[in-house]
Amino acid sequence: MSASITAESSGVATATSLRNLYFVRFGFAIVWAAVLFVVGKELGPVAIALLVLYPLFDVAAAVVDLRSAKAARPTVGLYLNMALSLLTAIGLTVAVTSGIPAVLRVWGVWAITAGIVQLVVAIRRYRLGGQWAMILSGGISVFAGTGFFAMAGGPNAMLTSLGGYATLGGIFFLVSALRLHRVAKKGS
Repeated sequence: MSASITAESSGVATATSLRNLYFVRFGFAIVWAAVLFVVGKELGPVAIALLVLYPLFDVAAAVVDLRSAKAARPTVGLYLNMALSLLTAIGLTVAVTSGIPAVLRVWGVWAITAGIVQLVVAIRRYRLGGQWAMILSGGISVFAGTGFFAMAGGPNAMLTSLGGYATLGGIFFLVSALRLHRVAKKGS
């Protein structure tokens, strides 16, 4: 009986921690997208800073996730996510010197690979609750990444399309946070 109570308490703590992280990720994504919509018509200094900041924020969020979500924590996926995001920040730093199409290609590869990782992590956390939105988000990220890569070769290569991607991702984080809020409340 004691092990059952400990596991339930650990699940509630994980749900609470993820809920808080997902609320922060929602807020960041919405603000980031809004600023990108304003400055993202070209690769100026603010747009470049935003582009590199987004994957670095993803690294920081994965570190917080790793440290705070003790139960139901797929550590391999989180470490892989951190590595992919860090490589993306480096790749974007190089890509901005070649123009918007190069940026979209790097972002597209990141969206595809990180989407696959997010999908696997969310499936492994499914029993925790609130993960169906993360499963959808991971799957959509794969398709969006393919779209960014394709867009890079066409006449409509625009940075502002990344703002839509971030907004949708933020909405998925909000939905998961709200679902996890219910899980955390039930355990309290």
